[in-house]
Amino acid sequence: MKNVYFFTGFPGFLTSYLIEELIKQQDSIEKIYLLILPATKTESEKKIETISHNHNVSNNVFELVTGDITKRNINLDSSTSDKILSTLTHAYHLAALYDLSVPLKPAYQVNVQGTQFLNEWLRGAKQLQHYTYFSTAYVSGKRTGDIYEHELDHEFGFKNYYEATKYQAERLVQAEKGHLPVTIIRPGIVVGHSQTGETAKFDGPYFLLHLFDRLKFLPSIPYFGNANTEANFVPVDFITKATIYLSHQQSTIGQTYHLTNPNPNKTREVYKMLMESLLGQSPQYTLPIHAAYASLTIMPIRKWLNIQKQTLPYFTHDCHYDTSAAVQQLQNSDITCPNFETVIPSIIKYYRSHKDDEAKRIKIV
Repeated sequence: MKNVYFFTGFPGFLTSYLIEELIKQQDSIEKIYLLILPATKTESEKKIETISHNHNVSNNVFELVTGDITKRNINLDSSTSDKILSTLTHAYHLAALYDLSVPLKPAYQVNVQGTQFLNEWLRGAKQLQHYTYFSTAYVSGKRTGDIYEHELDHEFGFKNYYEATKYQAERLVQAEKGHLPVTIIRPGIVVGHSQTGETAKFDGPYFLLHLFDRLKFLPSIPYFGNANTEANFVPVDFITKATIYLSHQQSTIGQTYHLTNPNPNKTREVYKMLMESLLGQSPQYTLPIHAAYASLTIMPIRKWLNIQKQTLPYFTHDCHYDTSAAVQQLQNSDITCPNFETVIPSIIKYYRSHKDDEAKRIKIV
């Protein structure tokens, strides 16, 4: 039996990588529908051409569908909607606003309302076998200690509106388990490809690389703060391989999986390894963390450093994401999360080649 797939979030980096991994893992693909916004049509067509060429797949496998998850029926006309829903077997929802500095209104509209409208639309899928929803490990918000895959509800608050709205969205998806064959994926902080280093945006640990690159004129660059929490960085190829595998296992329906590093490095280890790899030097002393916070409250400084102030709490927040369910489910595959130190050389090489690429820089506000 041939499968029919539907993706939101195209032509985004993660969705594009997922589609490429799908083609590698599955040979029973009849159709791949890609929901896009009108403004991304040209970019989407180019991306399809690239994927088709790289993987020797006919362009006819793909169909771009113009729509909008923030509208009811995801803004599809009835004939297009009926055509997709009558044959759809696998749906993947990745469309979201991922920016840590996003204001509440647009975050709610896309992340929460968009997920609600997609859920409602998918209820009409007559042959749906699997609905894979991309959440985030950080729906845990300000919780500390051990965080398990089966847990969600809490009242500890959130570090930003991105976390808060993704939490609300996941609650909506969790509530659909009686209606839809749901699997929820919670990635950690996604970094570049473990072999090529390719990434769409320089955020997360790349902010440290921006810092080191800007301050390399100093005799020595210090640590900032004594916090030594877990740094949960996972390469994009691990995320996509694991997701495609999990979304084709019947036993994963109704489950939630942390796609985080089972053996995460400590933040000070990561800080030191990245500095050594980029500059060939190590931090020799420590400055108080409030010095970093204070400097990043000043707009010209954070723009010069190209660092979001909203990132700092992720380097000091003390929690551990348990991955028992994910590890157990993946044990019959050859998919494992590589140790971060093995990924660093690829990340550094790619960063050096693309650090001046404005398209990869996060907007600093």
